[in-house]
Amino acid sequence: MDDYNQINKNNFLYQPHQYLGKFTPQNLVFNANLQEFSQRVSYICNQQTDEKYSPLTCYEEIDRLWQQLTHSFKTLGIDKNETE
Repeated sequence: MDDYNQINKNNFLYQPHQYLGKFTPQNLVFNANLQEFSQRVSYICNQQTDEKYSPLTCYEEIDRLWQQLTHSFKTLGIDKNETE
């Protein structure tokens, strides 16, 4: 498959959504990280549904991704009151 078709396939399967919240560089980066987290969790769930991953493997992988997202949130210094 050539690069053009792969890009179209990825855009169809993993549609990025435009960020509409309060713009700050930190919020924009966190939103991108959150969308990536969501896509990866969906992929892992599908793998478990197809019995390619065990429930334990899925749990561990999603937990690892959650820890990365939490670290991103803290590192970016996003105020919890600002996100509500």
